[in-house]
Amino acid sequence: MNTILFNLCCFCLTNIAITLIGYLIFKNRLVWPAWSILIVSISLVSIIFWHSDPVIKMLTIIATTFNGMKVVAATADSKRKLIGLSFMQWCKFAAGWAGMRAQPFEITNNKPLPGAWPMVSFGISRLAAGLGLIFLVRLIFKLPINADVKFAITSILLLIGLSLVLHFGLLSISAGMWRLSGINTYFLFKQPAKATSLTEFWSKRWNLAFSEMTSLTLFRPLKNEIGVSPALLIAFAFSGLLHELALSAPVNTGYGSPMLYFLLQGLLVMLEKSAVLQRSKLLKQQVAARVWTFFWLAVPAPLLFHTQFIKHVVWPLCSITPVF
Repeated sequence: MNTILFNLCCFCLTNIAITLIGYLIFKNRLVWPAWSILIVSISLVSIIFWHSDPVIKMLTIIATTFNGMKVVAATADSKRKLIGLSFMQWCKFAAGWAGMRAQPFEITNNKPLPGAWPMVSFGISRLAAGLGLIFLVRLIFKLPINADVKFAITSILLLIGLSLVLHFGLLSISAGMWRLSGINTYFLFKQPAKATSLTEFWSKRWNLAFSEMTSLTLFRPLKNEIGVSPALLIAFAFSGLLHELALSAPVNTGYGSPMLYFLLQGLLVMLEKSAVLQRSKLLKQQVAARVWTFFWLAVPAPLLFHTQFIKHVVWPLCSITPVF
């Protein structure tokens, strides 16, 4: 118990240091020190929690990574266009919002912004739906069906349930509450089922925090130096690296699979932008375009959410101990 408390204290102190030092880096627009604090903090937390429970290891690595990436993203963005945040505004952005753009916290209105309560109610409904889906999985585990079929069905339902709870539930509630405070926050997951291309899915609909992060820190700075396509592939590779930290490092296995998934996505996005598909009717027909999009998102998904991650992180996170 003392070891756990000590590790958690180190984790808290590390992230407090990221926020405090990060503000100085942000104010002085020092991009390379921002990257340095990210690398050092992730390395430190990974070492501290290397022998910890996979769920705790995952949560601490993700939290530290997001905190450090906020410093990098905000500094890179401010380097391009000066962003003036007070220390309190910085703390709200760093500790209270999952997005990577600092601008919404630069200007605070005294009155609630439109759409706040609909965001909150949307989030509550998705949170309830996600919890219901996780409860349903508990019932499915009791059914006398083939173990492989049961594993596939329950894994899919649990991942959807957790996404509803976090991505569409808690993050939507958070966005709505900030809007009630007069801060112009927004949905980070914008109706991804309506995407008609992988380009649209990754850049405009799914996890805008990630797309903002890679755009601000890598794609925009690199595209004029090395070209759009190489910059795009590097951005997807970086996403793959971060997912390796989140999905493979906690269980110390599955390395390379998340990277392969995101490299594949990057290559497919490049293919969509190529003259071959631009001349094709595939992406111009809505049904065919959606089949294309969700085929390439879903079929390689086991590379991203590999078996050991499901068993040692997803199941415990949902308090499930399946018996096959």
